[in-house]
Amino acid sequence: MRDVVLVSRGGAAAVGAVELREELVGLGAGVRVVACDVGDRASVVELLEGVCREGRLTGVVHAAGVLDDGVLESLSVERVERVLRPKVDGAVFLHELTLGMDLSAFVLFSSVAGVLGNAGQGNYAAANAFLDALAQRRRAGGLPGVSLAWGLWGRRGGLTGGLGAVDVARLGRSGILPMGTGEALGLFDVALGGERALVVPVRFDRAAASAGVG
Repeated sequence: MRDVVLVSRGGAAAVGAVELREELVGLGAGVRVVACDVGDRASVVELLEGVCREGRLTGVVHAAGVLDDGVLESLSVERVERVLRPKVDGAVFLHELTLGMDLSAFVLFSSVAGVLGNAGQGNYAAANAFLDALAQRRRAGGLPGVSLAWGLWGRRGGLTGGLGAVDVARLGRSGILPMGTGEALGLFDVALGGERALVVPVRFDRAAASAGVG
């Protein structure tokens, strides 16, 4: 993809946005950085109208996410909605508003938390399980769609920026190991070229997982 629109709530003010744009431009891509809250339908309508004025939209990668972890008893309606809004609402709006477009790809960044569960992430797991189901629905309707239920990337940032050594060790005991950026991007390419609606790209230690279950 040589023409890319990078979308986030912060737009060009988002951390790393300017550097990423410069890197992609240096590789020969045409890049625009746009501020948009994908959890707001009117904003997504405006975003897509602007994209289509400049050319034809051929693919969507939805990678938004917010964490608000807590045990089940502490999850208020507000805390659940805060996590579901960017993932669930954003994915639904992008799905519905691009139905008339001839997309070649519709990629959803999910999490292994929606497949295996994770302590303190009931709201986050539910949001990601929805993305997995949406990809299945799109495929069943003859539309492109794949949900990647990511494991842990070795490079910290975004949602994993706050993980400490204790958190990584806990994930390791459950069998989930960090994977390199190159490995993860290779798995992205495999998933994009495959026929499955749900792919679980995780670096997995089966021995550790079996020991944890026992």
